[in-house]
Amino acid sequence: MTARPDWRVFPSPEALAEALAGDVAAALGAAVARRGHALLAVSGGTTPRLFFRALARQALDWAKVTVVPLDERFVPESSPRSNGALIRNLLLTERAAAARFAPLFREAGTVEDAARRATAALAALPWPLDAAILGMGTDGHTASFFPDAGSLAALTAPASDGLVLPVHAQSAGEPRLTLPLARLLEAGFLALHIEGKEKRAVLDRALEPGGDKPVSAVFAHADKPVPVYWTP
Repeated sequence: MTARPDWRVFPSPEALAEALAGDVAAALGAAVARRGHALLAVSGGTTPRLFFRALARQALDWAKVTVVPLDERFVPESSPRSNGALIRNLLLTERAAAARFAPLFREAGTVEDAARRATAALAALPWPLDAAILGMGTDGHTASFFPDAGSLAALTAPASDGLVLPVHAQSAGEPRLTLPLARLLEAGFLALHIEGKEKRAVLDRALEPGGDKPVSAVFAHADKPVPVYWTP
């Protein structure tokens, strides 16, 4: 059964960023109150920049929050293409500077070795995720679930023990590291953040019966409506 999108439409990127930041902060705050810590996964790219800045200003016991990228390119944080660097520079600032950051990238000879090292390092985090904020590309990929990834079926399996998986996809450029769909579906608050009419059209097609975009798997396997934060 496919989960319905819970459309949350905003007049501007700024309004969306503030609303999403407030909702994420509420989810993290509830997790801290309930279990003493919170675990947040966020996407990279250009879309979440305003959201990151808004979230960084939220009043929260950030010292009890750990932030992890949903996915990462197999590049060090010195690279301008690093999601980890983006998160450090835009999210882990102001009040959120007190949060802990758990990067996916690890120095290794291959992305497979890096995934194993990241899995070992992240296994001690307080899983499951309390909040996970997905993005989406115009090809329908989310996290690093690219349409041409050779391991797409494993990446988007609704049940698996994987924590950090390697990804090879020509359309992705470099090899990638990603949390698999199974870890994202466990999140207490799972949402999709997209902007612009083009991405809205892509998501609409992905949600049609028989939709086969990677993002379709999120809705196909979620057990409750997925909030979609969108602005034209």
